[in-house]
Amino acid sequence: MTELSKKDQLYELIRANPFISQQDLASVLGLSRSAVAGYIAGLIRDRRVLGRAYVLPDNRPIVCLGAANLDRKLRSIATLKMGTSNPARQDESFGGVARNIAENLARLSAPVALITAIGDDSSGKALLAHAEAAGIDTRATLHLTGVCSGTYTAVLDDHGEMLLALADMALYDALTPAFLDTRQPQRAGGALIVADLNLPRETLRALLDDAARGAVPLVIVAVSQPKMAHLPDDLRGLRLLILNQGELETRIGALLKTDADFLAACRAIQAQGAQDVIVTRGATGVVYTTASGIAQLDAQAARIVDVTGAGDAFAAAVCWSLFQGSDDMTLACRRGLQLSAMTLACEETVCPYLTAEVLAEIPNPDALPGAQQPFNALYQD
Repeated sequence: MTELSKKDQLYELIRANPFISQQDLASVLGLSRSAVAGYIAGLIRDRRVLGRAYVLPDNRPIVCLGAANLDRKLRSIATLKMGTSNPARQDESFGGVARNIAENLARLSAPVALITAIGDDSSGKALLAHAEAAGIDTRATLHLTGVCSGTYTAVLDDHGEMLLALADMALYDALTPAFLDTRQPQRAGGALIVADLNLPRETLRALLDDAARGAVPLVIVAVSQPKMAHLPDDLRGLRLLILNQGELETRIGALLKTDADFLAACRAIQAQGAQDVIVTRGATGVVYTTASGIAQLDAQAARIVDVTGAGDAFAAAVCWSLFQGSDDMTLACRRGLQLSAMTLACEETVCPYLTAEVLAEIPNPDALPGAQQPFNALYQD
């Protein structure tokens, strides 16, 4: 792992949280307070630091923690035949659930920071350059040596539906609670924390513990059924869990067929400590918790070009809605469905013409058209 000097580490901590105290700096860096004061004096002499400053609430970012990958998509040109070679088209793009959510939020003009891990390869450098160009703060990234950056390879059929995906994401095991402690100022300075389930279970446990102590609100976004094993049993402190039907069934250990099944499953998640739950159901739309139980919205009609990133766009819109100060889950889900439909209709993982104005005026839920075409609403990994 590439190490910055103590002086540079201190500088990055101050950039992330301009009003951090000298005692907090000393604790994070393992220095004496007098040593911290000396480093700060040096930074002032270098004109890199001009003085202490308050972090205004309007400037507090949404902090996304989790995967930032190189995505490869192999799309069949004709109907797939198993056991033989199939003609296909390959595309490469930047992905990862946390990174995708962060880019969507940046395009929605929200301040956003990404905490992830990359290897010492060209893919990692390109991932960071692209994120920074999009307006994402990547200064808290963990740089690892001797490993490749994360990759995700998906096989799509000739209709753009995902059939199989393979993920090489072992490097995210390095995002440990101990590493998280070194990024405490960045996390404490956030308005909302969004974590994906590529993070280790013990790291998610630490984030939940922080949130339960009244720190920054926490949203967790599921990424696949196998990685539901990363989600701790005790969810106290969790503001919102976003997952699809299969992931909820994995968590509950039972198939969900009726409204009563969904109500019982969501109530079970809330009993584990989550304040709210949103369950995406593809063409059937979404189910979400309310004060009186659960409610449902139909999916919008969508012209499917590529399902990649649609679920991440949904999650980003929901988080954007929370960031705007609204606790209205109906409005958040309507915004999510709008962004998801837009993403389905373009080839890019993140819709290139996305702006905040897209979500400014969402029609009444009763006016939303019903589902006309099935799609995977949480194709995320």
